[in-house]
Amino acid sequence: MLSGKVAIITGAGRGVGREEALAMAKEGCNLILNDLGAGAADLDKEMKIADEIVEECRKIGVKAIANYDSVVDYNKTKSMIDQAISEFGKLDIVVNNAGILRDRMIFNTTEAEFDDVIAVHLKGTFNLTRHAAVYFRKMGKENPKLKNFGRIINTSSDSGLYGNVGQSNYGAAKSGIATFSVIVARELVKYATVNCVVPSARTRMTTDLAPNLAEKMKTQTKKGFDIFNPSHFAPLVVYLASDAAKNINGEVFKAIGDSVWVYRGWRAVKMINNNGIPFTPQELDDRVKSELMKDLPSKIEGAVSHDTLLS
Repeated sequence: MLSGKVAIITGAGRGVGREEALAMAKEGCNLILNDLGAGAADLDKEMKIADEIVEECRKIGVKAIANYDSVVDYNKTKSMIDQAISEFGKLDIVVNNAGILRDRMIFNTTEAEFDDVIAVHLKGTFNLTRHAAVYFRKMGKENPKLKNFGRIINTSSDSGLYGNVGQSNYGAAKSGIATFSVIVARELVKYATVNCVVPSARTRMTTDLAPNLAEKMKTQTKKGFDIFNPSHFAPLVVYLASDAAKNINGEVFKAIGDSVWVYRGWRAVKMINNNGIPFTPQELDDRVKSELMKDLPSKIEGAVSHDTLLS
């Protein structure tokens, strides 16, 4: 589905990013594989991790090149675009996947921990998307027959959609990425599609750095299906990166195991009005509790429970 295409994947060294790289390689995509090499919590420094996935992709039969630049650096992300064009003559696909965790309760979160997470996830997604957008627009204007040839796929999370205690920084960044994707999709509609994906998979960020999830992430169905294997998520990204998905734009998808959902953003679920007269605080005190908030659906209505996955 991606024969002859060229993609940049950030955070490609491990986990979901690695599986995306392998799946895209199997579909004929040439790759710039970016991974800074640091641990998701700065626990280690493995500066050759991108080289390993590059070799795996080359064995599949495509061209692949490692990139070790930080997505936080605005100019270095421009260099990633330039590298793809220099090496392969073009760029078709960008997958923003790089991420870190600095989990803390808000009263313990430092300024640096908040800034670092926002920088890698949200600003990193902006940086590469912005430079790719300039390239896609330029090419689209030069050759109108290309139409919306570009593909940008950004990565959000359950924490960004539903919230998660201890992840105010990460959740805010991931929520921002989902909204960012919906907006940029409208702005680039002539030149590229922009979609957002939400993985639930067994990676270091959901095991080593989130020990409360470690056992859940090992779960198999009664028939032995490994629900949270990260390889199950990659086909969604391959599909969204392909020409077959040219009419899918500005959407947020979640995938777990053998299931895929489409999400839509904030929506009103209930309303009260006061017949053309502004509310007073006293009236709101009465009617918000007795009417507006009464019998509301769950805040995570539609979320997939663990039990549902096992059934």
